Amino acid sequence: MLQIKQIHHIAIIATDYARSKAFYCDVLGFELLGEFYRAERDSWKGDLGLNGVYTIELFSFPSPPARVSQPEACGLRHLAFCVEDVEQSVAALAEKGVVCEPIRIDALTDKTCTFFSDPDGLPLELYQA
Repeated sequence: MLQIKQIHHIAIIATDYARSKAFYCDVLGFELLGEFYRAERDSWKGDLGLNGVYTIELFSFPSPPARVSQPEACGLRHLAFCVEDVEQSVAALAEKGVVCEPIRIDALTDKTCTFFSDPDGLPLELYQA
């Protein structure tokens, strides 16, 4: 019987590795745990952690195709980050130039949330715990 224990990591492909690394580390607060250049693929790979836990593999590849976000396509829809206070988090992101959608209440859970995008348009969500 398959027994998945947890999600190990999320892989993200960026069009501009340095820009996305700065966004995830400097804006969102992830820590760069390791960084590797793979010459045979002309690709960077950054291992990003959150609170000491390996969470995101950030990749670069030459000329990756754009991700379809609008209209929504089949596949991964968005990544959601748990925060203690959505309003405070939106204000902190605004100070760093990140625009969020209006804050709303999830009709099914009655929790506060909002959406914003990474530098490549990947939809991200802040969800109040």
